Amino acid sequence: MTTSKYKLTLTIYILICVLIFTKCKEEKYIQVTDANKPEDTSAYPYKQKLSDYDMFLSPLSAMQPKESVIAYDLNSSLFTDYALKKRFIYLPPESSMEYQPTDAFKFPNGSLIFKYFYYPSNFASPEKSYKIIETRVLIKENDTWMALTYIWNEEQTDAYLSLAGDYKQVNWTDEAGKNHSLKYAIPGILQCKSCHEFNSQIEPIGPSARHLNKIYAFNNETVNQLVYLQSKGKIRQLPAIDSIPSIADWTNHSYSIEERSRAYLDINCAHCHRKEGPAKNSGLYLIAEEQNQSVIGIQKSPVAAGRGSGGLKYDIVPGDPDASIVIHRMRSSEPGVMMPELGRRTPHTEGIELVSEWIRSMEKQ
Repeated sequence: MTTSKYKLTLTIYILICVLIFTKCKEEKYIQVTDANKPEDTSAYPYKQKLSDYDMFLSPLSAMQPKESVIAYDLNSSLFTDYALKKRFIYLPPESSMEYQPTDAFKFPNGSLIFKYFYYPSNFASPEKSYKIIETRVLIKENDTWMALTYIWNEEQTDAYLSLAGDYKQVNWTDEAGKNHSLKYAIPGILQCKSCHEFNSQIEPIGPSARHLNKIYAFNNETVNQLVYLQSKGKIRQLPAIDSIPSIADWTNHSYSIEERSRAYLDINCAHCHRKEGPAKNSGLYLIAEEQNQSVIGIQKSPVAAGRGSGGLKYDIVPGDPDASIVIHRMRSSEPGVMMPELGRRTPHTEGIELVSEWIRSMEKQ
């Protein structure tokens, strides 16, 4: 099949999905499939199984990369219904990323970014027993990124390409011994694009200076991630480490409440709420480096005051989280109201408490 036929087939598939999604708004663009019958994606020019990439050691469920694949972590992680994540980068031989101070690094063609989403049976011992739900893959070819999702089988032996997405029931016990259960939403191809949109193109979110500038353990070596990547020839034009931006770990109480809150809003919201993102018309920009108080929502009226505002006047009302639209939308699980609008099905209690505390600490105006 020629490339043009592939593109035509994919276009027809997406149009069909759009028609399905329009009728199923409450399902947030996800078409439920039979877990025992993976989608027939053989007509599409992508690897059909995660194992086809040959980037991880056997068994695949151990999430152990081969030597050419590099693990990495972020200062603060996106909330995805309490799922834990492991992240990996592959760069073709003799290639490297180009440092960027604010945006995601520039990757060479042939790059791969893998992100595993999994739930431990008990969060008190997360590596003892767990279930992997999905692995998302970003692929760069011809100077263009493509976002794909692979859904794990029940046997945990491999993950299979999905263009439509799905739901999976997950159960776990938290560190306090409380049991939880929810229907986890796996994104389809259209959802991946909506979150990774940057100037109308797909771009990575996590691999940027402010997110990667942290200490990480690489095998037996504990070192700054960026310094490590430079030592391996995997990043170029890296400036002095003390001049590189970094955001807080929002769970680390050694940072101020403002630093933690801004970091949380950055990783959870700023991929949309920035000048280059899909929510650019809102005028609410939540990148941690932004200093304009109105732009980050303080005493800012929403551009479109629909039901998402809950009848409230301002995105952030200093001293009053209950009067702030940001908190109203974080608390909601209702499609069309909740924020972030994708990637979660339950409110993030700890995140809401954090941002509420920050707002309460502000001097009333």
